[in-house]
Amino acid sequence: MLTQKGVPFEDIDVSDDPTLRQEIAQRSGQRTVPQIFIGEEPIGGFMELQALEVSGELDDMLAE
Repeated sequence: MLTQKGVPFEDIDVSDDPTLRQEIAQRSGQRTVPQIFIGEEPIGGFMELQALEVSGELDDMLAE
């Protein structure tokens, strides 16, 4: 979805790094992956990103 919108993003694989997984859990409050952040704000996973798109909020968040 972000690629289709032309939004650059960084994909960080945390699957083999317990330290990074712990950091993501602390920052997002969630232990599951993927965790999507816009800036420093944790969004959640794909379903939450999709809900923001459907509600029209995603474009506003990306414009900030």
